Amino acid sequence: MKRIIIAVAAITTLFLATQAMADEYVPGYTKENGTQVQGYHRTNPNYTQYDNYSTKGNRNPYTGEKGIKVPK
Repeated sequence: MKRIIIAVAAITTLFLATQAMADEYVPGYTKENGTQVQGYHRTNPNYTQYDNYSTKGNRNPYTGEKGIKVPK
């Protein structure tokens, strides 16, 4: 039983660490025309669109918004 608990704890820790590394924070900035852009979270750039927050079937964990874009 103790081994099962340790295994579950290890898997949970690995899952949470993977989730934490799956996105990045983009700090806010000011455009040349003076428009302020707030900072935001986005998924790390990679070769697929299926894991983006904006892709249909996904949900942004920071805003709660559902993805609506269909991957190409």
